[in-house]
Amino acid sequence: MAIKMIVTDLDRTLLRDDKTISGYTEKTLLELKKRGIPFVIATARPIRAVRQWLSFLRYDAAVFHNGAVIMAGERTIAKYGIPKPERIVTAMLRDKPDRKISVESNDRMFSNMAAEELWPGERYVKTTDFREIAGLIADKILISAGTPEEMAALEPYTPEGAYLQLSENTIAMMMNRAATKLNGIRLLAERYGIGLSETAAFGDDYNDMDMLNACGMGVAVENALPEVKAAANEVCGSNEEDGVARWIRENVLT
Repeated sequence: MAIKMIVTDLDRTLLRDDKTISGYTEKTLLELKKRGIPFVIATARPIRAVRQWLSFLRYDAAVFHNGAVIMAGERTIAKYGIPKPERIVTAMLRDKPDRKISVESNDRMFSNMAAEELWPGERYVKTTDFREIAGLIADKILISAGTPEEMAALEPYTPEGAYLQLSENTIAMMMNRAATKLNGIRLLAERYGIGLSETAAFGDDYNDMDMLNACGMGVAVENALPEVKAAANEVCGSNEEDGVARWIRENVLT
């Protein structure tokens, strides 16, 4: 099977624990560029976080916010958001005033928590009642949740057409049902005239499982969650061992 497009998650997959990439990985990505193989990042991160903190990355297209925003180069080709997020947030806070929530909209974060503790260096609008988001469409709503019980407690607030997904066992992401990494990859593959069967995807977390299952080659890094490794076709080296780049060298750039 010839691989014609590479898609990878960032944190704990392509990026090392210190949020950098090695020279070996950098050269590997440059070789993909030379050979005309599209390199796509698929991340839960917002656009600003990649541009500000990961400016060394060179990619052809991107799936941001776990699939809420899809970009080809600098052009946004699709967005899938949650309308009237203020109603959802108000209801959650009415029933549990101490609930920690952040709302992403138009590449800005509005939060009632100390967001920098979870995302160091994050700039955000500090709020208590979220009146600032009235009339906006949310790319995603983030709620502190680390147990199945906490996730279940959020179901009554989840509107039709949205879904909940746990990220890194600490944050529940509420998103439009169309906002998935896989849906973003499908749009980009169609744009490039490449089939999913000709795509290799790499990941480590729950929100990577759908793309690992659907792409022609789904590869989990060694440090991935056990469920993610079980869903993958193969397991490569860890993020600290240049696992993604070494797999690409051995299987695509030979």
